[in-house]
Amino acid sequence: MALHRHAKTAAVAVVAAAGIATTAGTGAFAAASPEAADSAKPTVVLVHGAFADSSSWNNVIKILQQRGYPVVAPANPLRGLPGDSAYLTSVLRSIHGPIVLVGHSYGGEVITNAAESDPDVKALVYAAAIAPAKGESANDILGAYPGSKLPDALNPVPYPKPDGTTATDLYIKPDKFREAFAGDVPASTAAVMAATQRPVDAASLADKSEAEAWKTIPSWYLVTAHDEAIPPAAQRFMAKRAGAHTAEVNSAHDVAVSHPADVAHLIIDAANATVR
Repeated sequence: MALHRHAKTAAVAVVAAAGIATTAGTGAFAAASPEAADSAKPTVVLVHGAFADSSSWNNVIKILQQRGYPVVAPANPLRGLPGDSAYLTSVLRSIHGPIVLVGHSYGGEVITNAAESDPDVKALVYAAAIAPAKGESANDILGAYPGSKLPDALNPVPYPKPDGTTATDLYIKPDKFREAFAGDVPASTAAVMAATQRPVDAASLADKSEAEAWKTIPSWYLVTAHDEAIPPAAQRFMAKRAGAHTAEVNSAHDVAVSHPADVAHLIIDAANATVR
């Protein structure tokens, strides 16, 4: 994106996020305490995608904090790719030192656009995420690689915008949520995730990427082999195109919830390889 770098600010407003309470105790900005964090380690910034919130990273955060990493998990607004990316850029500017930037699902588009103008981002990690080329949207990827169960699972709901116009939020229908999004967690957990899901503005999925930060920033990709939201073939294509260090896990789309150790270990690999 055409956003110019400014001096890092000293602090950022804490954004509270309630939601997928699969574990207890983390808020939207879940940073390790100064005592626990190793100042030599990069800050890990975790960006959720559509139909989720920051608490989807809870178990990943716990592992990273136990290893001494400072962590920030901001609330992705899910209102449109340009605005979501600009918001994340503002969060990144508030962080001092090297950053490992991680995105899940639609969050991959957001990190791809926010990272390009930030020299402190040393690694990109895509977890079952859209890693777009410039001029490409999430809908373009899903259209090129059929098989996603999301289109038939979505419930469009109109909502009023501040300017008085009407836009459309997309939710996953509760009875379709586990099949399309969270196939490898217990039904009771998927039901809670469905109840607390955050909708995405439908325009977000059609927004074209303005950047492709993976061309200049080393990247890692975790392919979810049982994904019913972003087909594994699409993920493998994006990972190969980006030249990403790639791993696979037998997971549904909700990989940060169902396989947090695999996600955390790939993040740590990225940190170890790019930040000394």
